[in-house]
Amino acid sequence: MSMFCFQCQETAKGTGCTIKGVCGKTDEVANLQDLLVFVSKGVSVFADIAAKNNLKTPDADQYVFEALFTTITNANFDPEKITARIKQGFLVRENLKKQLEQAGVVIPQDLPEEARWISDTDARIHAQSLIVGILTEPNEDIRSLKQLLTYGVKGMSAYAEHAYNLGYENEGVFAFMHKALVATTRKDILADELVGLVLECGKFGVDVMALLDKANTETYGHPEMTRVELGVRKNPAILISGHDLKDMERLLKQTEGTGVDVYTHSEMLPAHYYPAFKKYKHFAGNYGNAWWKQKEEFRTFNGPVLFTTNCIVPPAEDYIDRIYTTGAAGYPGCKHIGTDADGGKDFSAIIEHAKKCATPTEIESGEMIGGFAHDQVFKLADKVVDAVKSGAIKKFVVMAGCDGRMKSREYYTDFASQLPDNTVILTAGCAKYRYNKLQLGDIGGIPRVLDAGQCNDSYSLAVIALKLKEIFELNDINELPIVYNIAWYEQKAVIVLLALLYLGVKDIHLGPTLPGFLSPNVAKVLVDNFGIAGIGTVPEDIARMIG
Repeated sequence: MSMFCFQCQETAKGTGCTIKGVCGKTDEVANLQDLLVFVSKGVSVFADIAAKNNLKTPDADQYVFEALFTTITNANFDPEKITARIKQGFLVRENLKKQLEQAGVVIPQDLPEEARWISDTDARIHAQSLIVGILTEPNEDIRSLKQLLTYGVKGMSAYAEHAYNLGYENEGVFAFMHKALVATTRKDILADELVGLVLECGKFGVDVMALLDKANTETYGHPEMTRVELGVRKNPAILISGHDLKDMERLLKQTEGTGVDVYTHSEMLPAHYYPAFKKYKHFAGNYGNAWWKQKEEFRTFNGPVLFTTNCIVPPAEDYIDRIYTTGAAGYPGCKHIGTDADGGKDFSAIIEHAKKCATPTEIESGEMIGGFAHDQVFKLADKVVDAVKSGAIKKFVVMAGCDGRMKSREYYTDFASQLPDNTVILTAGCAKYRYNKLQLGDIGGIPRVLDAGQCNDSYSLAVIALKLKEIFELNDINELPIVYNIAWYEQKAVIVLLALLYLGVKDIHLGPTLPGFLSPNVAKVLVDNFGIAGIGTVPEDIARMIG
């Protein structure tokens, strides 16, 4: 094999991509990403030593979450940019080592290879990136737990970066990321210790999602119930995808008064729910669906597309010249907009490009409703409680998570459409595109699909559940009339899952397939201790979950 990767749900045959990634990444990119994770671990070794000696390491903290975010599925396919970040890692690591020496900290002699490995040329980087991958851990169960922990930290890194971009940090989260990565370098670590770290990862997953929720709501206001237009206007436009609300704000400010409209795509849809963005008259609506449909939808959009984070499908030649990336995102041949010395970004190039393009071709019309994060739902609390007490609402079904290309994901559309009329769907993430345009009606004015927002806004769903537990004076969150049927695709879904397990949620159904990186023994631990299960047929699962 020329590579090995099994971090996403669509990995080849459910076991691992070995020639080219199903996501589209080449073996070169896959191996460079492995090396970038390897180098990040080396940085974390010294950052962890520094933390134990009460030394702050802001450069190392930022490097690690940015590097890990770069390796998330569908984020960055550009070998040059990944190589540059690898080289940056060597500099960060060596500067950190000097900082420790100057502080009089005694550095252990038995450092792991990740903290000692040096490569100073492109040739050596590319040659040696082949020997640091996942399969270097021979024990299947230890490998499975190390990867589960690593993928949880990767998901955490995405949310940490979004919060950081808005000026919010949590040193405890950074310290845990370093601690977790160091643990994966150990040859002597046992399964029990890794299981403990995986659960601890869930705790810091809750912390980082709470931090991002605070950053988003204090900066842009609490999401509110909003009707989002699905049609198009008659102006040239930019389509913005990904998750970074700071980039959303920058683009809206810089396009104001230019005659260029802005539409959201996929996971950027929830930007419409924030009060701060509603003042922009050129903020037109949402165009398209989940990330995997972008090839057909980008063609009909006609204007340029800005990727702020992951969810890139390798673009076709007929529109690649209209693709721009920023932040962790990258693709060879696409224009990248970096951050200037003052921390700003200049979107003038993409704006001028938009002015020369045809207006978007309409692919649908009407509107959809969303904005049901925790604050908005709390405002409906009396209605919700009365509906539960009267029996008008029998069950809440959490269907958060990710969408993907597999035909088997039609299950989620069928599941939603066949749910009894006395059920309400709680959702967040792009999984909602499987059912958020269905006409499912409402229950006493409460829409039957309550969209909290992006994948990180799954935190809102946990807050809502804990609030209902308090209102109904229950001892256990699992006594609530809530069931979980969650779709996953990449590593941000992993940290959401670990966060739910930390909060004590049991009997989660996860699909459309269980992760390929779970060994049989590790999967058994999750089944036995948390009731994790896969999915079956729609009628069987509705009977089992709803009764």
